[in-house]
Amino acid sequence: MIRSVEHCDAGFTPSPHKASAVGSANPGYQTAEPLLALPLVMNYSYVLGAPLATATLRAIPEDFEVHEVLGFEPDGVGDHALLLLQKRNTNTEWLARQLAKFAGVKPVDVGYGGLKDRHAVTSQWFSVNLSGKSEPDWAQLASAEMRVLQVTRNRRKLKRGAHHGNRFVITLRDVSGEIGALEARLLAIRAHGVPNYFGEQRFGIDANNLAQARAMFVGELQVKDRHQRGLYLSAARSLLFNAVLSRRVAEQSWNTALSGDVLMLEGTHSFFAAAAIDATLVQRLHSGDLHPTAPLWGRGESAARLDARRVEDQVLTEYATLRDGLEHAGLEQERRALRLLVQNLVWQCYPDRTVRLEFMLPSGTYATTVLRELVTTSLPTGQR
Repeated sequence: MIRSVEHCDAGFTPSPHKASAVGSANPGYQTAEPLLALPLVMNYSYVLGAPLATATLRAIPEDFEVHEVLGFEPDGVGDHALLLLQKRNTNTEWLARQLAKFAGVKPVDVGYGGLKDRHAVTSQWFSVNLSGKSEPDWAQLASAEMRVLQVTRNRRKLKRGAHHGNRFVITLRDVSGEIGALEARLLAIRAHGVPNYFGEQRFGIDANNLAQARAMFVGELQVKDRHQRGLYLSAARSLLFNAVLSRRVAEQSWNTALSGDVLMLEGTHSFFAAAAIDATLVQRLHSGDLHPTAPLWGRGESAARLDARRVEDQVLTEYATLRDGLEHAGLEQERRALRLLVQNLVWQCYPDRTVRLEFMLPSGTYATTVLRELVTTSLPTGQR
């Protein structure tokens, strides 16, 4: 674990060349529907301006560690085996299928809280329904890609989003840029958080999930697989949310309330429409106890009113195909916080132009949305 470091006490020599900025500090909002190329999909507004520093991300899997925090104590008894597994360069869904095969159960009998990065070293919990079956020898699962860290029992299957969050330990290599500017961004991120964008992985390789969603909505594609259909619907929803958030960032209202805003309690999914923005609400927003929200599109009317509703309507009117498709798919409208607070953020800089970060995020949020405010990252050849 990294000790809390307020300053990079081992600086590095800045690169003589500045990186080309991707996006801009205030690019506005999308003007065509739909934007399906990934560079355009992720060209959203920055709070701190597009970073000039560059870095290599995931040079090796150990550079991106993810440690799932369950957030509750397992029952210790029950029909479901609960396993904490560490995987390296392995897909979560593939590992879940391997667990099902090993235990002699159906894939539906295996549960997990969320998908973890493939090009990484991650630890996460899986549940396996062993009702009426004997306990397998889990130690035989060990391989170069995976090892068993802990085994217990639970009464219930692990469902998506059941975990509390994830602790990240990320190593950035070949970092270019001025060390003081990098530290200033880190301090700002720790103090104020970042826009709660859905990460690019939500949209699939080359934003293919968005292209498939649009094709599905206009009748060009029939999708029978429930899982694939869910991925396409989530991508469309995420694009609409990100578009509204980008406008709020550009207008500097992503962490403050507009009239008619819908506010969410920190650490929960509970929200309420603010009848008036009084001094108490302003203070709670400032302290991070409340966050403004934007819609996760579906059936029903947005709870936002007045200025907040006008922003949503202005942005989303350009995405009629995606909005209509999500409504007809039967999804109910929900809300998501615009601001993401980065918990326990600490860092260390090294003379070889390496920066090591550690922080905690709640489930359903993305480390890449934190990194995009800090540096422009590139991946080694062959990673996507």
